[in-house]
Amino acid sequence: MKEKDRRSKNASVTAAKGRGAEARGGRREPLQRPAKGVGRGKGGPPPKAKPEKAPRLPAQEAAPARVLTLRSGEKPAETVPLILETATAAGYRLIDSGNGEKLEQYGPYRIVRPEAQALWPKTLSAAVWDEADAIFTGDTDEDGMGRWRFPREVLGETWPMQLLDTDFLGRFTSFRHVGVFPEQLAHWSWMRDHISAAGRPLKILNLFGYTGVASLIAAKAGAEITHVDASKKAIGWARENQALARAEKLPIRWICDDAMKFIQREERRGSRYDIILTDPPKFGRGPNGEVWQLFEHLPAMLDTCREILSPQACGLVLTAYSIRASFYSIHELLRETMRGRGGRVESGELIIREGGLDGLSPGRALSTSLFSRWVPK
Repeated sequence: MKEKDRRSKNASVTAAKGRGAEARGGRREPLQRPAKGVGRGKGGPPPKAKPEKAPRLPAQEAAPARVLTLRSGEKPAETVPLILETATAAGYRLIDSGNGEKLEQYGPYRIVRPEAQALWPKTLSAAVWDEADAIFTGDTDEDGMGRWRFPREVLGETWPMQLLDTDFLGRFTSFRHVGVFPEQLAHWSWMRDHISAAGRPLKILNLFGYTGVASLIAAKAGAEITHVDASKKAIGWARENQALARAEKLPIRWICDDAMKFIQREERRGSRYDIILTDPPKFGRGPNGEVWQLFEHLPAMLDTCREILSPQACGLVLTAYSIRASFYSIHELLRETMRGRGGRVESGELIIREGGLDGLSPGRALSTSLFSRWVPK
């Protein structure tokens, strides 16, 4: 589907986490730098501060195996299917899609990228598509590398973006991704609403946090954030975004670590979180060579996440991209994981709605990823 397997084979992930490997948090490959040129919208220098980092461990040291047993108690109630839609938003819109491609507006730029889910014909003319500022060419596989073509003028590697009143940098990467996954606006808006209504500072864990947009949105809303990603590059991008958002003083811990090892340490320490966001890739490697396989390690990851949820937790959110599975698979897994905790598990798909050139002409819905979310009520 969250394009998403956006992580490459060398992407960093947890042991035991690129949206595949390159895409969501901890899963990215080196950038393919655009050719030198006009370079509109270049980002500032990366902040000097270094990310918090766990002690180095022997290469490929695996996280301890977790023995799973069937939990007691009733399974949570369920809502299926739930379709969470992202339509035109300030700073982003899906203009058109079709014939295996999508045309999107990211801030000042119109961008064309491959999209296997777009099975229908394009609505807009070829002339509109040909006027895009950037077109991704090359391998159309989710993990395939390629290059960006700039039909109008050569652009810089980064450009300023804003979503939910949070500034960050869009970025042309060699794996077609641009540093943000707009379908996640549905989860980010839900999270921000809970933070605002809580009446207390919520503690949020963002696993496989990628470029930090979700962490910045949550911190600006008043939460205390722990952001974990196995990729040093992704942590560096997140710190650049923090500087651009003028959020250096907000309570965010940037941690470069293997996600599974980190949450297992948090469980031993007795740490607790009110909201956990987790967006693991299908496949990835941690900073010390740890291997992550979604179908093999996801049950243990969710089981550990349950243990570090606070008694007053607001939710546990799982997103899954580019996997050959129904949302019912992760739905039933999360219901079994949350047995005896009450609440409700809501699962389905994240979609983006076409908005046309003006953003006011609702069109077809493009499915991007599966999700499952536990909430206490």
